Amino acid sequence: MRILYHLPLSPFSRKVRLAMAEKRIPFDLRIERVWERREEFLALNPACTVPVLQDANGMVLADSSAICEYLDEAYPDLPLLGRTLAERAEVRRLVAWFDQKFHSEVTRNLLHERQMKRLLGRGNPDAGAIRAGYANLKPHMDYIGWLAETRAWLGGSSFSLADIAAAAQLSALDYIGDVDWSLSDGAKDWYARIKSRPAFRAILADRLPDLAPPAHYDDLDF
Repeated sequence: MRILYHLPLSPFSRKVRLAMAEKRIPFDLRIERVWERREEFLALNPACTVPVLQDANGMVLADSSAICEYLDEAYPDLPLLGRTLAERAEVRRLVAWFDQKFHSEVTRNLLHERQMKRLLGRGNPDAGAIRAGYANLKPHMDYIGWLAETRAWLGGSSFSLADIAAAAQLSALDYIGDVDWSLSDGAKDWYARIKSRPAFRAILADRLPDLAPPAHYDDLDF
């Protein structure tokens, strides 16, 4: 059986979970508290980060981008990277945008400061970083809204890993109530379509024992 080592609020773990669910690949989830630095997990991934996928063939893959590229090549029936060279280039560009730019400017400043610092024992949240995260959210929401209003999906004419990468970041932030959906009607409408996809059900069912999401988190109509 495939095993995906993850953390519930890790956007990169969510990205892989969504990709596997869209491809209808069965897998078991295993929470990995990376701050404990288990020797068995370090043997799988010396970087001690999630997600890590142990495939049914015994192959072990780390890093969400490497895992998703592998999944699209190993299970090509439902492609998530696009079909043409131009589509694949655009999807990869947007995946990098959300994995790197959105994450560094928004998610890291909000989710990391407000939640992960406490778990990792790295001190108190930085109020300046949190303010920057909220300020940076608006232009990103505007961009998502523009993409959603000018294309069928973010990456082009078909649902792709670009939508998954964006939704993974936003869903983690939405769980802690840090997404102002009034910033962009286009982004909100696009996310409502994402939430309605069967692959998203497990994400919406996530619950942390010490942290409840806002009421709209699993409401398909907000």
